[in-house]
Amino acid sequence: MSQDTNKSPRDRMLDRRMFLKGAVAGLALSALPAGANAYDWEKFLQKHFREMNEAELKKVIERLERETSLEWKKKITISTAKAIPDVKFGYGLDLSRCIGCRRCVYACVKENNQSRANQVHWITVLRFKQGEKWADLENSEKYYSSKLVPEEGAFYMPVQCQQCENPPCVKACPAQATWKEPDGIVVIDYNWCIGCRYCMTACPYGARRFNWAKPDIPQNELNPETHYLGNRPRFKGVVEKCTFCIQRTRLGKLPACVEVCPVGARKFGNLLDPKSEIRYLMSNKRVFRLKEDLNTNPKFYYFFAT
Repeated sequence: MSQDTNKSPRDRMLDRRMFLKGAVAGLALSALPAGANAYDWEKFLQKHFREMNEAELKKVIERLERETSLEWKKKITISTAKAIPDVKFGYGLDLSRCIGCRRCVYACVKENNQSRANQVHWITVLRFKQGEKWADLENSEKYYSSKLVPEEGAFYMPVQCQQCENPPCVKACPAQATWKEPDGIVVIDYNWCIGCRYCMTACPYGARRFNWAKPDIPQNELNPETHYLGNRPRFKGVVEKCTFCIQRTRLGKLPACVEVCPVGARKFGNLLDPKSEIRYLMSNKRVFRLKEDLNTNPKFYYFFAT
């Protein structure tokens, strides 16, 4: 048996990725600006996030902070805070309380540096009339007026990344640019995303977004406190999605959407803690998950208070 076949599928994929980077090195001369220097090659040949040691990661973060701060004319910090031990995040949403106000959407946009003019929303709030087939996510109403909510005879279902335990998007990514972290958050390395959008096709919840243009964010609205795997400003041509506000939750804070909800419909906590609110809800409420039959095992739970 060859040395290559003894490696895990992930290691073989990374080896192929690095081989391809080397193989196209000559061709890349035409893609890089004229007079490209060692600094440009350093960016092009950046290692996968999970491959870098502490010294390499520190060097990359310092470079990215300089680049990003210069581009956005604002001092930006990029955290690499790791998953908290013995924590697996879970989310709960009380459909009997949600009033469809979309404050969660706007708080998410502000916290996570989503594009304004070329709108990119990680949360979509769906409106259904009583008696409608709520499981039909694709054909539900997304563009209702939030000035009139809550409407009589209507109910609302916010949908975002379900942070699957068995995420099909991860399996679909040919560049290994997306993966599941130890705390259950499915993340994306924007520097490794090749923009193929296979992950978007694989996601049964329509939770991923593609940047068709450079994100448009007013300088005075840019959130400078960012995480490498979360809300740092993205690039044109990459995919992004909800990360449970990784820059907040790994510091012990709540996601922005949970904090802003005016009716307390959103819950968040540690699934491994039997005393957490999310575990109480799972044990004592009528809980369901979207498209459970697909075996994605979402860590996003919907429930009714009564």
